[in-house]
Amino acid sequence: MLRVVIAEDAVLLRAGLVELLALGGHRVTAAVGDAGALAAAVDADRPDIVVTDVRMPPDHTDEGLRAALALRERHPGLPVLVLSQYVATPYATRLLAAAGAQPAGLGYLLKDRVGDVADFLDALRRVADGETVIDPEVVRVLLRGQSADRPLARLTPREREVLALMAEGLNNQAVAGRLSITEASVVKHCGNIFTKLDLDPTEGNRRVLAVLAHLRGSERPAG
Repeated sequence: MLRVVIAEDAVLLRAGLVELLALGGHRVTAAVGDAGALAAAVDADRPDIVVTDVRMPPDHTDEGLRAALALRERHPGLPVLVLSQYVATPYATRLLAAAGAQPAGLGYLLKDRVGDVADFLDALRRVADGETVIDPEVVRVLLRGQSADRPLARLTPREREVLALMAEGLNNQAVAGRLSITEASVVKHCGNIFTKLDLDPTEGNRRVLAVLAHLRGSERPAG
């Protein structure tokens, strides 16, 4: 069971998230509608994970995202799952880039993903466990936005597929299953990806660094 704080200004969606998480066996310790209340709830009783909208009152721009980043500074390692109405890749970029080289326990999903209960609860669990999860639709938009002079242009089509699945938070076994290839092939593709993106083999979580390079190399205006 996870202890969850929810921040969502849409009353019906907030109530739906509370019900969904309860059905999934988790406990919502606070469900609030603005960034200030989110910060107060987390500071008062740190949860296992925060689920927050990007846009909240008063300006409905990026208050939720900024609150999540501030909370990560005050509570290092706090898992945060950010929900967005649109494929706004700059928000995903900021979320990971602000976390530095080890953005563990971070997720960025489209709100439509909440409708797929099993996928949403799986993403919640994986983020709470320290993984990085990015919505598949965001990944697809990023890949479509690549220009020829970007570092990712060095990757083969198969390597781009592997990187996209890594961005969704899948491990080697899951990537192999999704692509119907062997796990050894996935390991080989990952090694090629790390080499082509000039990732230092001595650095920590190179999978996350690859995803971060993926985002930085693909940033484009919000959709």
